[in-house]
Amino acid sequence: MDVMNFFNALNAVIWHNWMLYAVLGTGVLFTIWSGFCQYRALTHGVAITRGKYDDKDDPGAISHFQALSAALSATVGLGNIGGVALAISLGGPGAVFWMWVVGLCGMAVKLTEVTLTMLYRNTDDPRNPHGGPMMVVDQGVPARWPKLRPAGKVFAVIFSISVIISAITGGNLFQAWNVGDVTESYFGVPAWMCGLALAVAAGLVIIGGIQRIGQVASRLVPFMVVLYFFGCITVLGLSYEQIPESFALILRGAFSSLEGTGAFIGGTAGAAFIFGMKRALFSSEAGQGSSPIAHSAARTDEPVREGIVAALEPFIDTLVVCTLTALVILSTGQWKRGPEAEFPAGPDVVAAETAGSWTIAESTAPERAGGDWAGGESVFMVAVADYNPETDNELHKISGDIELGADGLATIRWQSIESSVAPVLRDSGLYVSYEGATMTARALDSAIPGLGKWLVSLAVWLFAFSTIISWSYYAEQAVWFLGARKVGLMVYKICYCLLALVATLGWLRTDAELDTVTTLGTGLMLVVNMPIMWLFGWQAMRAYKEYIRRFTSGRMDRGQGAPSLDDLIRSRG
Repeated sequence: MDVMNFFNALNAVIWHNWMLYAVLGTGVLFTIWSGFCQYRALTHGVAITRGKYDDKDDPGAISHFQALSAALSATVGLGNIGGVALAISLGGPGAVFWMWVVGLCGMAVKLTEVTLTMLYRNTDDPRNPHGGPMMVVDQGVPARWPKLRPAGKVFAVIFSISVIISAITGGNLFQAWNVGDVTESYFGVPAWMCGLALAVAAGLVIIGGIQRIGQVASRLVPFMVVLYFFGCITVLGLSYEQIPESFALILRGAFSSLEGTGAFIGGTAGAAFIFGMKRALFSSEAGQGSSPIAHSAARTDEPVREGIVAALEPFIDTLVVCTLTALVILSTGQWKRGPEAEFPAGPDVVAAETAGSWTIAESTAPERAGGDWAGGESVFMVAVADYNPETDNELHKISGDIELGADGLATIRWQSIESSVAPVLRDSGLYVSYEGATMTARALDSAIPGLGKWLVSLAVWLFAFSTIISWSYYAEQAVWFLGARKVGLMVYKICYCLLALVATLGWLRTDAELDTVTTLGTGLMLVVNMPIMWLFGWQAMRAYKEYIRRFTSGRMDRGQGAPSLDDLIRSRG
């Protein structure tokens, strides 16, 4: 069986609609149970993050601010640039609405899972703690059900393995692939060179452990978020008249089908729900169990306090950064862009080798508007064929790749689609496939020429690098739990860094393949972590309510003066 087909088969099981409903329902449950903890996160959580409750004598390796930065460096990444673009291209503007829903509910999920991890973290070495859902189930099951100790251990091992798989796919491969794709598209630098650079840079940070990751993240995350924020705001300021219509598209697309136009071939409310939920879950990692591993290193003696800080992650990641990306793409019209080339006469659609499959006869590429074909570009034409349930119409994409001959002549080698009737090309337009972060860059460029090239290229590098180093720590803790120590951990770190190079060697080519690989890692962690939250979430809620009672009644230290920004970043004081 082909590897991608195998991954697709697994995703079909993991990402059945019941999983999305389960995550959303869990978020609603803990939102109500906690008394809408989102409010506490946006008020008290900000004060904690600002350092008003930091105490250098508390157990832990990094400050609240550094822990939040380390966790955000894993969540604020290519999912915010490339993932949002993928969701809109596959599910339509309505996908953004479901990102918002997941973001709000995800705040309660994050608070719960991080509080649980803090309750069960290992502080035998106060300056090098260990924690994560694997430790929750490993210790929690035998504490309540002693006879089920072996089952708890098995569950913990399964979660640890899923962390490693997720780190390899979404935490590393997805990031490096986008860096290579964007850099090669704009600057002509071979993708593998980008992967090599990422591998070396990540290795220099990863070897230093969580302290170095926290120090790098606390400097990198604020800078890259502010940089990206002002870049997007500038573009939105130029297309402000389209912002109301963009919000209207988001709301309409969330609950009804949208017709295909230009490069967008249509989308149903169901497709918007599925792709919006998946992208938001991948971006914010709510319920995935990854962020608790970073937060378990925080310096605090109040478990709930770090849970409240963690609840800020989905708000920053999804409701702020992802929304900015979506508005830029929608307001500039890149999601429904026109063709970049036109055939003088439409090429012939012919039967493919497989029965019931159709393709386009190998064609000479028409002249490209605004430049020449470089070779290697992915392109597509829109055809009318069988009913397409994902778009609620009869439109399909027939994809192909540009190939340059020795004489410099550009030809297109087409792929095939399945249809019981012969497809008919909708028009003679040839569209270039701008996938992931490249679409976001095109949207920025369409407003301010050159902005996308530089802003997205820089953001992609920063976001990808920060995500890679944080996910390396997540997988490192999983490897540690599985028994690896000094030599084993060093071998793991070397292999993990090399994956950034592997991702840029050309085996990932399309948005569908990219979505398949990243979705697999996210799904595996969700499948394992959600039952842990259902079994032990009541402990987090009990601790949270007791903490809030002490806080509101004045029985808790109200904190100190906030440290200087430099002391906050350096974790001094």
